[in-house]
Amino acid sequence: MNPSQALASARGDTAASRTAALVHLAIAWCSRIPHSLIAFVGRFSMAAVFWNSGQTKVEGFAVNIVNGEFNLGWPRLSDTAVALFRDEYKLPIVPPELAAPMAAFAEHLFPLLLLVGLATRFSALALLGMTLVIQLLVYPGAYATHGTWAAVLLYLVARGPGTLSVDHWLARRASQPR
Repeated sequence: MNPSQALASARGDTAASRTAALVHLAIAWCSRIPHSLIAFVGRFSMAAVFWNSGQTKVEGFAVNIVNGEFNLGWPRLSDTAVALFRDEYKLPIVPPELAAPMAAFAEHLFPLLLLVGLATRFSALALLGMTLVIQLLVYPGAYATHGTWAAVLLYLVARGPGTLSVDHWLARRASQPR
């Protein structure tokens, strides 16, 4: 039912029919929210979560567009990053000396790709994998937070980045006849 039909049926004679018509109108308006807007908000939000986490693992390089912090020096692993992986995260199999720089690198690369919408599905899958590791091996009690992250990342994997992305621009360019 489109908004015009919902308004027309809202003129029915019972309160129940008017309520049902208004519910249909609200649903019709909500269904007009463009995928590209939802995908952009999801990309920005997930990029911010993982980027900020990555920033805690490095020194000499800081970029935060929200609070205006910019330190464009050469990044290096912070002194506390390996200790964090050794003492708190305690991942099995992967030694902390390897896990810390891998996580710091991934938490900068994939959020950056996600933000600009380049290799979006691959980046979302990588961050989903990190989310699963965090949930299953590090913070199992944070399932509500990690479930929300997983839902947003799965949406991006399933639906893609939307039109406000480098992926969309590349796909359009590749589909144009030469």
